Amino acid sequence: MKVDEFVDPYLGKTWAELGARVLSSGKRICVTLGYPAAGIRDRIEAELSEFLGGSDIELDLLFQAPPGRGFGQVKQIVAVASGKGGVGKSTTAVNLALALDAQGAKVGLLDADIYGPSQGMMLGVEEGRRPQISEGKFFEPLRAHGLKAMSMSFMVTEATPMVWRGPMASGALQQILTQTLWGDLDYLIVDMPPGTGDIQLTLSQKAPVSGAVIVTTPQDIALLDAIKGIEMFSKVDIPVLGIVENMSVHECPNCGHMSHLFGSGGGQRVATKLGVPLLGQLPLSMDIRLQTDSGTPCVVADPKSVASEIYAEVARHLAARLWRVGAEQPSAPTISLVDD
Repeated sequence: MKVDEFVDPYLGKTWAELGARVLSSGKRICVTLGYPAAGIRDRIEAELSEFLGGSDIELDLLFQAPPGRGFGQVKQIVAVASGKGGVGKSTTAVNLALALDAQGAKVGLLDADIYGPSQGMMLGVEEGRRPQISEGKFFEPLRAHGLKAMSMSFMVTEATPMVWRGPMASGALQQILTQTLWGDLDYLIVDMPPGTGDIQLTLSQKAPVSGAVIVTTPQDIALLDAIKGIEMFSKVDIPVLGIVENMSVHECPNCGHMSHLFGSGGGQRVATKLGVPLLGQLPLSMDIRLQTDSGTPCVVADPKSVASEIYAEVARHLAARLWRVGAEQPSAPTISLVDD
């Protein structure tokens, strides 16, 4: 067996097909993947060892983000969207951004919900903290928990409503996207406003978005709106990387009974119907809500929790899907395999 014939755990394709870079010398193997996977190095090492017939190996697992549709030094833009509000989209966006950072990527977070920005509070940014202005026209993103972040909430007070018509809001979004000094980023996660209106179309049509993640709950009405969101991205040629089902199950803290308060299996049914993967299912958890409201999302507050592990898995999976999109293009790189 050759190392490059190993089937990637997320994509069902061999590393050769995906264009991974593989170097080997004796029992030492160095693999550069197109998605950050620091959290599962040991798992991949064990699976690779078994694939090679139980060989004793030492795996160096590296990461290089593939070039995407991004702009400047931003390689990939990922939109986190939902068909309706109240499904946990912003909580999912911030935790996925933090999970990608924890896996070894350079990550930014843009709060594109102009009318209801919440990422400032979720990241624990103090009220009144403002971005610095560079050269009189560029914003310096704020730093929070290792992320570069930008949000309309950094410009106004918590009590200030955005009483703007659609074109004004769309213009504000374009400004904070293009006039922020993001620097070198592997991924820019964009927390979209709910729905399929002006702001969503502005970002989809005028920003080089590499892919989208749809957040929903198992509830039938939420699933209907999720389908609309998926169709919107399809119409503007943005790949939907998958679905995240939020609030899928609640575990009673006293007796451990599992309750499907919003129904069950809905996310998987929609994913199957539309031919996109179900990236993960998050529980309905008070800890997730309390930690996010306090400005320390669960991926930072409790990295070993069940929810944090799910966010990490979703983050790796969506990044892997982005890699596959690039690898399927005609210009995909080839493997370089060296045996000494």
